[in-house]
Amino acid sequence: MHIVVCTKQTPDSAAKLSVDEAGNVSWGDSPIIINPWDEYAVEEALLLKDRIGGGKATVISMGPEAALEALKHAIAMGCDAGIRIWEDGFAGSDTQGTSHVLAKAIEKMGDVGLVLFGKSAIDSQTGQVAMQVARRLGFSPLTNVIKIVEIDPAAQTITVERLLEEGRQVVTAPLPAVVGTTKGINEPRYPSFMGIRKATRAEYPLWTGGEAGVDAAKVGAANASVKWERIFAPPAREGAAEIISADSAEETARILVDKLLAEKVI
Repeated sequence: MHIVVCTKQTPDSAAKLSVDEAGNVSWGDSPIIINPWDEYAVEEALLLKDRIGGGKATVISMGPEAALEALKHAIAMGCDAGIRIWEDGFAGSDTQGTSHVLAKAIEKMGDVGLVLFGKSAIDSQTGQVAMQVARRLGFSPLTNVIKIVEIDPAAQTITVERLLEEGRQVVTAPLPAVVGTTKGINEPRYPSFMGIRKATRAEYPLWTGGEAGVDAAKVGAANASVKWERIFAPPAREGAAEIISADSAEETARILVDKLLAEKVI
């Protein structure tokens, strides 16, 4: 079985977030790492390979060159191959655009039986891409999965346990499927020294939009469903302050009360 893990590069969760006067968000000098939630998806792919006695685990990421860090981490953990999908026109894509790119890349592979995602990305926390990819591919959508109970490549079925607010739900669905993992499904392993060496020496093919069959009209900032333009920025604060000067605290309080009454505040 060919298992694909979709991952993303994010700033370190310990990074200090700052916002300047123009509303621009900065993570400072934080290193770019694999999205922490995605480590659970990578680990589950490796565990499933052991359970079914073989197969292939490929990790993919849509992103600029910084996305290589996420791919290298997954290879160091034990994935077999890593592919990056990117061109400048993808910049600013929303979840709809991102899911379109990832779905096209998975379609290009042709033999995928299972797609794994982390719970969400720690920088945006939308948790939408996994289900959008499932919809685009026509795969069984399984979210909030705390345990993969059984997977049967011969019968083309998968049984999972979903963690819901009401309790736990056991669901059996046909393969291929998209599974959104959650914390508690496993304990991600640390990359080994040999794994790190393998990741350093590995080749990471770059697929452009044309190579993956991406529709340029569905990606990029210009085609995003929500456009964060300056027109939506909150209006600048307006107002003035008046300092009350008096010979005593009692006199200051009396003047303040008179002003508040005049303004009909009290």
